[in-house]
Amino acid sequence: MSGIGAGYDLSATTFSPDGRVFQVEYAGKAVENAGTTIALSCKDGVIFGVEKLVISKMLVKGSGRRLHTVDLTVGIADCGLVADGRQLINRARSEAEGYRSFYGKNVPTRLLAERVASYMHLFTLYGHVRPFGASLLIGSYNKNDGAELYLTEPSGDIQKYRAIAVGKGKQTAKTEIEKLKLSELTCREAVREIARIIYLAQDENKQKQFEFQMSWICDETEGKHQLVPNELITTAQRQARAILDGEEGGAMRDD
Repeated sequence: MSGIGAGYDLSATTFSPDGRVFQVEYAGKAVENAGTTIALSCKDGVIFGVEKLVISKMLVKGSGRRLHTVDLTVGIADCGLVADGRQLINRARSEAEGYRSFYGKNVPTRLLAERVASYMHLFTLYGHVRPFGASLLIGSYNKNDGAELYLTEPSGDIQKYRAIAVGKGKQTAKTEIEKLKLSELTCREAVREIARIIYLAQDENKQKQFEFQMSWICDETEGKHQLVPNELITTAQRQARAILDGEEGGAMRDD
């Protein structure tokens, strides 16, 4: 890519002759090289799953969490450069706090996502800054609006999804997600599905050790963003590994 973008990739304010902004594309590569992150809108809420790559065996479990509570009813999963994601999370919290202080109620998820995306877009307009190398999956759930899920990208683009996957294993994850009947799937059932998908994507990419993190906003949590209980995650991981081991064993017998 550097050869193609030579001379046009020195600044986020420079367009190439074919209309590309290479600095923004490079920021997108930082997201693509991160651990797989998945979010699903189920019939009773929104659930997030993250493959957090472990960079050292001495790393304390739970540090560098990629799942964040921005408002009581809004959760965010970040994917990409950790430091960039942290700054965007702080910005989202500031926006949510400011809205609540002025209007006396929780910020609408769509508005929060738009404000964060606008902030990300600003960093693609000036030569003395660089785009954020992170994407945010922003989700919420309540009885009135149902499940809402948005993706903000380094370019400042924002889209609403029923389900989304980003990171290294996004292609494998998207293929598996498309097979799910999300309108019939509960968040508790989705714990098992997300574990299976992430382990499948991780197995295909031959990644090193990783930490599996999950959170949800659903009827079980009374509309609040919370981490999925450890016992559910442990059970889902065990089932996912058993499924993969069974498939590998069947493939070997076929050979």
